[in-house]
Amino acid sequence: MTDAAFKDVPELFENELGEVLTARTETLATFRELGPPDLCHVVKSTGRSGQKDLGSYHYSSSASLAAYINSLTYSIDDNSTWFSKSTAWKVRSGCYCCFNAFSRVDVRVDVKIPGGVLAYVIDLRGERHDTTPEIWQETYLSALLRAILYGDDPTYWLEAYRRLDPITSREGEVRFLEAAEALFAQGWQVGSDPEIQVASVVSNHLTAGIMKYFGDSFRFQQAANLFEKVSVREPEVGSLLARSYIGMNEEVKGVQIMATALRDSPSDCDFLRSKGKHEWALKLARQAFVTWEKLTMVYTELGQYESALLTLNSCPMFTYNGRDAHRNITPSRINLPYKPAIADILPERRKTEDDEADTALQRLPAPGLKGTVGACIGWDELLKTRSSVFVMEEEYRMQKAQTEVRPTSDAPVIYEDGTVTASAKTPPLGSADDDASTKGVSELNVNEIPIIKISTESDREREHATLREAGIAVNGISKPEGENGTEAASTSGLERPVQAASGENGQSADDSEANSAQDGFSFSNKRLCERWLDNLFMVLYEDLRIWTIFRAEVAHFKTQHVAYRKTGLEWEILGELGQRLHHREEAKEAFQRCLDSQRYSIKPWQKLMEIYADEGDMQRTLQTAIRVAAYQHNEYAEAAYPTSIAHQLFKLGQIHGHAKISYTLMSMGLPEPILKVMESYLNYGQVFKVEGYDF
Repeated sequence: MTDAAFKDVPELFENELGEVLTARTETLATFRELGPPDLCHVVKSTGRSGQKDLGSYHYSSSASLAAYINSLTYSIDDNSTWFSKSTAWKVRSGCYCCFNAFSRVDVRVDVKIPGGVLAYVIDLRGERHDTTPEIWQETYLSALLRAILYGDDPTYWLEAYRRLDPITSREGEVRFLEAAEALFAQGWQVGSDPEIQVASVVSNHLTAGIMKYFGDSFRFQQAANLFEKVSVREPEVGSLLARSYIGMNEEVKGVQIMATALRDSPSDCDFLRSKGKHEWALKLARQAFVTWEKLTMVYTELGQYESALLTLNSCPMFTYNGRDAHRNITPSRINLPYKPAIADILPERRKTEDDEADTALQRLPAPGLKGTVGACIGWDELLKTRSSVFVMEEEYRMQKAQTEVRPTSDAPVIYEDGTVTASAKTPPLGSADDDASTKGVSELNVNEIPIIKISTESDREREHATLREAGIAVNGISKPEGENGTEAASTSGLERPVQAASGENGQSADDSEANSAQDGFSFSNKRLCERWLDNLFMVLYEDLRIWTIFRAEVAHFKTQHVAYRKTGLEWEILGELGQRLHHREEAKEAFQRCLDSQRYSIKPWQKLMEIYADEGDMQRTLQTAIRVAAYQHNEYAEAAYPTSIAHQLFKLGQIHGHAKISYTLMSMGLPEPILKVMESYLNYGQVFKVEGYDF
């Protein structure tokens, strides 16, 4: 069975022949976005009677269907010799599956060797149909968009996923542009990024793929030419056209296009923000379609932090749609061919003590968030701003207690037996009513206390008990000055945020100042905080708490002249934490310390590559890029573009030129396979004439 494996292609062997094709057919109806990667299924046979055929499969991106399967016939590892009696395995047939994100069907090509090729379409119900030229064009564009948008995404990981170059020639790029122009009006059908609730002609995966493909190599001219043609029938594309011209450093023309587009519909405000015209950007962001994040950022840049929080609180929530993926099937065997020339420069892939980390670091709940507002004004000021905008839970409880104690002389009392009294008066002592437990609920003034949902008393007491055991005072900014409301939550002086009262519907509020001191708990100028936003404050607090402790420990060890030690995974987590909190230098130092360990991880190398490229440090960028390329090729990511490595190299090429980068690589004395991989990125720049290719 060892002889049945491919020598340079990863593959998963089936338990039952054809089970992966059946599973794909059953899950077609669950695909909502661009769909999963292409699936290549092959059947291998020895040709001997009584010998069971073997089925294996792997995932691929942007292949040439039948020609791809034919190329696999030369990849079977043939270990037989002239005197051996073993029969060699051969590829007998194959099936290549490619999901059409426009028509929501699966296009499959069956190849018989020797024999013919049969192409057909499987719909969501599993029924077979014939292919059409329109289906082929949609399928071609769908495969390219998946390869462009997901080809270099570290979170989009599959076992035995082979990533190839989606476009390898100028002719292929022309075909891509022609297909994009023909299907541009149907671009909304393929979906959009999770941040965009409803896909449109301008905001969808097709436009995102076009901007990424040409933007990563700074070749916006081709994108501008396409958008020029499309804008004749789709005026909304003016915003994309303006972004393309700005990317070409033709800002005057870009501004003219934006001015024309603004007459019909609001455009993107990023250009005004980049020029420091925040007041103008604010007026535009209030009218634009996708505004919530941009409007919040504009308010933050203007220093209007209360408005920024109110904007976040008003942001509508919708269901997050993740990326489409195959159903996981447990394979009988996995074949991952070893690449010695590339893998030799990488650490051994095995679990060590550097893969362990403190539980508090592993449980940080915000790997993909950024504490932008908190970084601008600081944690204490952020809490004060929060308490001045939203109703705090402590305020709600005190307001409720005051209202319950204060008698309501004019409010009628309705009893459960139907009797009504004109007023509620406090009974004299000793004259308690036996039916008091079942009698009488006084109508509260709805203008004084809104209907809001808060945590239960048991949950609150349990939280307070936990805090007291940890030595943390239960307090908040919203307490009166006479109380101890500024006690630290930790030895570093970082204050734990109190919970805000929340409700289903936010209560409208004016922008006026707080009311007078005698009515300090009036809700007329505050809103109810959405529960998800209230949770984000706790998430940010956890990040800040861990970071503050970490920096205090570093400072303490430095004063004691003692080495500060962490595992490789802990340094990696701390580096990401520093980036989230906008501590760039400290994050870079943490990633550098992570490289001292022998942990198998691409992330610190990739982060440092991006940091060094932004700093213009060519030598260190190339050193880290070599490691990133080795990690990617060891995982069978063989694509040269679009990748993060190509983007960073082309960024340096604009300054130093590709010739200098090539000479620097040759001077490093790299092994031939590694040098060939690194030069493939520059070869792409040579073929497609990326800026810097000619010097």
